[in-house]
Amino acid sequence: MAETDPLAPRRRRRRILNPNSWPVRWRLAVASAGLTMVILLVFGAVVGTLAGERVRDDFDRELRGAVRTLAGEVQIFDSAVGPPQIISSPELDDFASANDASVRIFDSQGGMLRESSGALDLGPPVLGIEDIGPMRVATAALQASTGEIAGFVQYARSRQQVDSTIARLWLFIAACIVGGTLLASLAGLAIAARAMEPIASLTATAREIGATRDPSRKMPAPSSADEVGELALTLDEMLRSLDAARAEREGAMQRQREFVADASHELRTPLTSVIANLELLQLSLTRVDQSEEQEIAGSALRSSQRMSRLVGDLLLLARADAGRAREHYRCDLGEIATNAATEVAVMADDHQLRVSEAEPVPVDGNPDELHRMVLNLLENAVRHTPPGTSVELRVASDSAQGLASIEVADDGPGIPAEIGDQVFERFVRGPGPADTSTGGGTGLGLAIVQAVAQSHGGQVEAGRSAAGGALFRVSLPLAKSEEPVRPALERL
Repeated sequence: MAETDPLAPRRRRRRILNPNSWPVRWRLAVASAGLTMVILLVFGAVVGTLAGERVRDDFDRELRGAVRTLAGEVQIFDSAVGPPQIISSPELDDFASANDASVRIFDSQGGMLRESSGALDLGPPVLGIEDIGPMRVATAALQASTGEIAGFVQYARSRQQVDSTIARLWLFIAACIVGGTLLASLAGLAIAARAMEPIASLTATAREIGATRDPSRKMPAPSSADEVGELALTLDEMLRSLDAARAEREGAMQRQREFVADASHELRTPLTSVIANLELLQLSLTRVDQSEEQEIAGSALRSSQRMSRLVGDLLLLARADAGRAREHYRCDLGEIATNAATEVAVMADDHQLRVSEAEPVPVDGNPDELHRMVLNLLENAVRHTPPGTSVELRVASDSAQGLASIEVADDGPGIPAEIGDQVFERFVRGPGPADTSTGGGTGLGLAIVQAVAQSHGGQVEAGRSAAGGALFRVSLPLAKSEEPVRPALERL
């Protein structure tokens, strides 16, 4: 089970809280919403303040109008021999009940003369408008015929309705600000998504090109001659340049592969002639019993044979690189593997070579190359394991998956860790007797195995066997043709 990172949630929260990690459309939407919110806040503050002052001014104007009306209808007689008396006044309860107000009438000395039912004690009269507790109080003077102040009229109403109206006004403004901000966010997302569509299309095409590694594809044609259109044209020009450079490079590499294949093929003929002449020379020296010259000729013969094998390996790999596939036809993979095991058994006297019996396994391929593939796997197992090691060859088929498999397993030391990832690369040689023996390996055996498997539509993988040694498994598609299986001997 993979270890969980305890800091992963914290890092994820930091990425979310960091605006620089947000998509561009989110940042555009947030910027649009933020700017809209600032504008709405300033506008709402101004409108709310002005509207609130207007509501209070209207309320004060109503209070002044009401107290002036009441003062015009009240008359007080102030005699020198008696207390002041109200000569005339409207019905205070009727005047106060309309707005749930409190009305009181005072004489010139501030003494109470009359009040409405349930009127609140709002203190002595003070000309003007003032706040006393929850009430807004307006006071007007009553003029006598002599021009002197004969008394006062006090009219008071609760501020609750005004405060409630102003609170609803601010709530409405706040709701408008929130709603406007949300609408600006949605509009910003929609506009940003519309603006980012060309860039998203460019990104998707670039991702597909990166996945397929095909620079011959074209970027989407720009719909307008703006910055995004210029970017699309620039990317398309870059792809055209990369495609031209790739075509030029692949052409040069193809010519190089063909040269190597042709040169390897041409080298085989003189090498065959050299080997044949050296064999005849060695045979002649044997007859005249010249041991020193015979040893020299034998050394030259072994070097020539080793060079011939190397040229053969290079020729096979060069043909695979150049795409020069040899003729494929229906053949029996089991028979090919058995023949290869028989050939290796001659040089594997100090190893236990076991071949598992298997039914015929028909595949479409080239018997020469398949024989070379199995031969290399067996020789690799024999050369890189100590004497007494068991090497097992298994051939099987899986009709359900349509695959044939070849497995070569041993109980030796296994694949060295230092070359585990490079075991199928060319000229990679692991430790073993073959590296120090005469006529040892060239480091191309497993590379040839991989090349042959891939040229036949299969694959090869390396691992550890059940006994702890090395395991190589080649998977090839089963034959699809209906032609009869050709005997492996026909390849000769």
